[in-house]
Amino acid sequence: MNWFSLFWFKASTFSGFEWQNPLALWALLFIPILFFLKWVFSSQQKRSLSLPIGNISKIESIFVYSRYLIPIFNSLAIACLLIAIARPQSENKNNGNIGSGIDIALGIDISESMTAKDLKPNRLDAAKTIAINFIKNRKQDRLALVAFAGEPLTISPLTTDYELLINQLENLNPSLISVSGTALGVALSSCINKLRDVPGESKVCILISDGDNTTGNISPDVALELANSFNIRVYTIGVGNDPTTAKLDFNVLQSLAKGTKGQYFKANDNKALENIFKKIDVLEKSRATLKGNKVLEDRYYIYLFWALTFFLIALFLDKTFIGNILED
Repeated sequence: MNWFSLFWFKASTFSGFEWQNPLALWALLFIPILFFLKWVFSSQQKRSLSLPIGNISKIESIFVYSRYLIPIFNSLAIACLLIAIARPQSENKNNGNIGSGIDIALGIDISESMTAKDLKPNRLDAAKTIAINFIKNRKQDRLALVAFAGEPLTISPLTTDYELLINQLENLNPSLISVSGTALGVALSSCINKLRDVPGESKVCILISDGDNTTGNISPDVALELANSFNIRVYTIGVGNDPTTAKLDFNVLQSLAKGTKGQYFKANDNKALENIFKKIDVLEKSRATLKGNKVLEDRYYIYLFWALTFFLIALFLDKTFIGNILED
């Protein structure tokens, strides 16, 4: 809506705002007080001359009241300035991204077993391709990327630079980590570290792996407690369908998801993996909507525009020939 509208001065508009600095509104009470004090002092300084004019009626000129225009506009300007300082915010109802504001840490297993070809072209490349499509569908969500094998490797902290994340995902390969094994507990802990100090309700970790926890100095049980303490949901994806290629044991992945009120998914082919990311997307957007996540937009600039407008009007009335007309 255009800033030059009386809508911004309606009582319903003010009641719908969320104020970041509400104490500044108390200063509005001093404006009429200052107005009154100025009138009192100016009245005492005036000298009047009485003339015997009998019963001649006094014709009040419009200029008698017009002299108050300058202080009125100055007062309105100060009031708008104080409202701007209070920083009003309102919900952006035109924002269609109901899932915006989700912070996601994505952990991808890049151990040697992820090169098995029961998914095409292999487990790791299939996971990377679907993860890239998942990132492309993000709007305002922040993502962090962690690769892991026998130890974790932070690829990216939380960011909305999706192009950078996609480039980093494309370059993931087993040679990035020399320590063999699958450290699920340490990997989850690394993801938690990316989310633990982030304000907000929607914090999610997605772990993609094809195996059990085989190494690491942090057990999955400890990582599970950490996730719950920071209110982080964990979605886990077990990748692979050929137990003869590599050992497949998804019990730990299942317990991590269940213990954090997340969900475990089994991806035994590329299509299933793609559908899993779609389900996670829908689940998190639904949770964000139910929790009442709102996208707030600052409105203080509107009142700054109004303050400037009122100041310019008062200046015009005071410094032009109109000011001479309005003088006593």
